[in-house]
Amino acid sequence: MSTHDTAALGKVAVLFGGASAEREISIMSGSAVLAALKEQGVDAHAFDPAERDLWELKRDGYDRAFIALHGRGGEDGTLQGALECMGIPYTGSGVMASAIGMDKWRTKMVWLSAGLPTPRYKLLHAGSDFAAVANDLGLPLFVKPAREGSSVGATKVTRAEDLAAAYEKAARCDPLVLAEQFIAGRELTAPFLGDMALPLIRIEAPQGNYDYQNKYFTDDVKYHCPSGLDADLEQEIQELVMRAARLIDCRGWGRADLMLDDAGRPWLLEINTSPGMTSHSLVPMAARAVGIEFGELCLRILESARLG
Repeated sequence: MSTHDTAALGKVAVLFGGASAEREISIMSGSAVLAALKEQGVDAHAFDPAERDLWELKRDGYDRAFIALHGRGGEDGTLQGALECMGIPYTGSGVMASAIGMDKWRTKMVWLSAGLPTPRYKLLHAGSDFAAVANDLGLPLFVKPAREGSSVGATKVTRAEDLAAAYEKAARCDPLVLAEQFIAGRELTAPFLGDMALPLIRIEAPQGNYDYQNKYFTDDVKYHCPSGLDADLEQEIQELVMRAARLIDCRGWGRADLMLDDAGRPWLLEINTSPGMTSHSLVPMAARAVGIEFGELCLRILESARLG
């Protein structure tokens, strides 16, 4: 049992499932969080917004919400706004940070305005000159929907003639589509808890293919935590990530994904304001590296719930 005052947390809704493309992952995350909170003595209950009216949270007297929803409708500010209206404190970032963080294009614009490093990009549309895009950004490159997560709809393009098909695949998920410069090097993820940067995780995926299947449903990916990076470089990257998170006004917890190029320069890819909490997830892995077990992590995140 926990040494935390779990009674003071009141009646807690663990929000998971939802109607986004990441529903399956959200169910895995939320189920793990729900079990952990119950084990810690929290009065926690499952709540799937795809199956119940959100306003039942107010009617049924919930005191706070743990958001374990991923993608649109859970991570993009809309849910956060509804909870604000109901006066129910919730975990993670607020309305603005959630909305910006979900949008890879607007996140890039915020970072670029402050001089932070992020790969070059082009917005794509049906009439784009795909050959010119490939020539400008170089090959390979990534094509991705701007407002999806978990690599949904993303394609690594190695030939200019494949760009149109990659665009169409991404556009089926979101009309806002990015082509992004490919950064060769080491893939990193940088979780944070409150104002504390957690240890970096270095990701080794088969053939560098860290896609939806490899993220969640195989054991072929290798995760290195400690990352094996030089301590000064790790600290520099952690400071960069915390600056990137503060610029977007993130709070509570989150995770930034980066590439470290062959010259040792970090490049910010995106930020996640409601990261996964599955058996393959990276925030719990980094937390364990500093002695924070899963149940304790869930409690700390829950205790940080607030409005505004």
